[in-house]
Amino acid sequence: MPHLAYTALKLEMREHVAVIHLANPPVNALSTTLINELTHCLDVCSESDEVRAIVLIGEGRVFCAGADLKGRGDTIKGPGDLPQHSRRTRELFHALRECAKPVVCGLNGAALGAGLAIAASCDILVAASTAVVGLPEIDVGLLGGGRHGMRLFSHSRLRRMAFTGMRVDGNELYRLGIVEASVPADQVLDTALGIATTIASKSPLSVQLSKQTMNAIEEMSLRDGYRYEQDMTAAIAKTHDAGEARQAFLEKRAPVFEGR
Repeated sequence: MPHLAYTALKLEMREHVAVIHLANPPVNALSTTLINELTHCLDVCSESDEVRAIVLIGEGRVFCAGADLKGRGDTIKGPGDLPQHSRRTRELFHALRECAKPVVCGLNGAALGAGLAIAASCDILVAASTAVVGLPEIDVGLLGGGRHGMRLFSHSRLRRMAFTGMRVDGNELYRLGIVEASVPADQVLDTALGIATTIASKSPLSVQLSKQTMNAIEEMSLRDGYRYEQDMTAAIAKTHDAGEARQAFLEKRAPVFEGR
């Protein structure tokens, strides 16, 4: 993993888990710098063999309060600036979803608007019981995040959130099955790390192909999706790591994966 110098992010390695902290105080608003740096960091993690899983969490008491409205004037000054900014923002969400390594999102605090879209683009979610997610754009004359929210919320709940600005806390997110855990705020990182560390202990090739497959079949029919999954299973079965996993199972020992 190369040394990366960022101004709106903090990156640390814990074994094979890359922990990315959003660090754009006071509320980790999605500035142009944060968008560019997070997109770059995810792309680097995708291509780094050292990284097998990622934890994404916010610094401070907020995960991400959404678009950087205060910095909007510096970003959008003339013709072409808004489409450029919109494109960068879209690509960040795609960088999360398409990252070769699973991303476990730790919602340590509020995830609003674009912050909700970031969470919805991750693979696995855990939340602080005090964290909230919402779409507050209705209160500032904007839209955004609804399509990403559809990956998490039911039809009625999402529209209520979009039309009223309603926020949903960690306990309700857990009740709805949207997050894997609702825990005290000081336990969010450890909870996310626990899941990511388990993922990192598996065959890296199998995990990457599994995520690729999950993304590919998400909008396929049942027949086409399962056929694709069967084809990927056949491909995984031919790898060295798959053979090692089977041999380790028979020998009742921990497998030693080589990523091939």
